[in-house]
Amino acid sequence: MKTRQIAIMGLLTATGTLSSHILAIPVAGAKVFPVQHAVNVISAVTLGPSHAVAVAFGIALLRNFLGTGTLLAFPGSMIGAFVAGRAYRATGAVWWAACGEVFGTGVLGALVSYPIARVLMGKDVAALAYVLPFGTSSMAGALIGSVVLVALRRAKMLWDQPAYRPRPHRYTRT
Repeated sequence: MKTRQIAIMGLLTATGTLSSHILAIPVAGAKVFPVQHAVNVISAVTLGPSHAVAVAFGIALLRNFLGTGTLLAFPGSMIGAFVAGRAYRATGAVWWAACGEVFGTGVLGALVSYPIARVLMGKDVAALAYVLPFGTSSMAGALIGSVVLVALRRAKMLWDQPAYRPRPHRYTRT
């Protein structure tokens, strides 16, 4: 792993952890957190799926230690980061990374969160209780992350290094 990647991972983890004191919204035993989803999209595009999952895990772990998160932060954020990274790697488009984040967190992460809330947290919730809050939070965060990435691209601050250029794909124009 390169020093630049470690530095970016540290900065994104710190951003996600520190902002959780301000922007977490409690809903049905979970704390929805749009900044987490923005960080997931940014890390998925700049670092790739495995490093994005590591950043999401670090933020979820620190939020739980600091009391600003719940156990539901783990499946929601980590699945969303992975799907966003895979979507970006497959297409090379920030738009698809944002869609992957929304699907990964809003649908898959919400469904995985149900048994965790029911068994480990003792919450009496319906199976689809987290789809709406996780989905709206991930949509807002994915939009924020996409706007940040487009602004960085236009300022030539992101893809000026060869490691951050998206891979050419057969469906994209070059």
